[in-house]
Amino acid sequence: MVHVSGPLETYVEGFESELIRLGFVPISRDAQLRLMAHLSSWLNTKGLVVSHLTVELVELFILERRASHTALFTHRALRPLLNWLVTSGTITADVAAPRAVQDSVLLVRFEEYLRSERRLKEISVQAQVSRVRRFLNGYTPPGGVATLSAGDVTRALLGEGEGRKPVSVKKFGYVLRSFLRFCFLVGVMDQDLTGATLAVRLPQPSLLPIGVSPEKIQCLISGCDRNTAVGKREYAVIIMLARLGLRAGEVAGLRLDDIDWRHGEFLVRGKGAKDERLPLPAEVGEAVVDYLLHARPAMPDLPEVFCTVKAPWRRLSSPAVWAIVNRACTRAGMEPFGPHRLRHSLGEAMVGAHVPLAAIGQVLRHDDPATTTNYARVDVTRLRTLAQPWPEDGSQP
Repeated sequence: MVHVSGPLETYVEGFESELIRLGFVPISRDAQLRLMAHLSSWLNTKGLVVSHLTVELVELFILERRASHTALFTHRALRPLLNWLVTSGTITADVAAPRAVQDSVLLVRFEEYLRSERRLKEISVQAQVSRVRRFLNGYTPPGGVATLSAGDVTRALLGEGEGRKPVSVKKFGYVLRSFLRFCFLVGVMDQDLTGATLAVRLPQPSLLPIGVSPEKIQCLISGCDRNTAVGKREYAVIIMLARLGLRAGEVAGLRLDDIDWRHGEFLVRGKGAKDERLPLPAEVGEAVVDYLLHARPAMPDLPEVFCTVKAPWRRLSSPAVWAIVNRACTRAGMEPFGPHRLRHSLGEAMVGAHVPLAAIGQVLRHDDPATTTNYARVDVTRLRTLAQPWPEDGSQP
């Protein structure tokens, strides 16, 4: 039994109940309560009460704890306790969050533009804002964005190329081009510098979609141990990816109220905030039901279908879906690949079944028909019928 004395003593019972609700096992609950006891003792030593907590005091406590402890000395470790204190109305929400970077007004406007006008998902918004922040802090001249020249933009891209992979530089260039166009349109800059963003070429060994054979997909599915909670979840995730061609983020973002069990369909929250309804095959539905009834933690306030198996319980992220597929590949003795390979596999299977390209584009929800036409090139047998015979005498055609 962990004893807590000091300013936080009256909050122990409520916090312990919250830890149980979040799924913390006894040993993890005790660790959190010991952290609570340390913070309470620290506040008492300094003559402070809980309501005196500020962002600066939280950072000071973490700094001092890091010097004397080997675990639970980060903002992440304190998050359950601070969030509980926010919920109980003892501290304000800004105290529970790590110190945020003070962004310029221009970057805040660009962030809002990505969120409201481009309608990007939050994870994409933050990734793009992070790259623009790096550009503003490291490559902008003293006079600010308004004094940028084409040379400054080119130097930024060349500087990013040192020590980073080409794919990282390409993403940086893409975001920088979007930011410069935004600055020109809103009048921050009097010239459009998007042309100064150098095109970063990546090696492209093949433009063909590369899928996975049905036999390998079956190995991935069969390798899930459906007698465990983790196995039930991984089986349901992989079945959704393989049978429906969903993207990782679409599986991670699936909500309980998105599924219409009566009509056998569900809502897909796709790219660009485009929501579409798709039929729910029996095999997929049965896998999801098995997970919901026998493996998913009882979290009524968590709207997403798939969540973590370790406390604190929270929704799965896109990288977590990637990790599920990677682990399945390792179990099956395959070279690891990502969820998108399963999406390509479904497209190739539909081509092999002579499904029209327009229908394939609808199932995979492609914005551009040209994306779907790439799948026409995987049907080598039918492509051979279009090839002209080579002259037998060796003369040029």
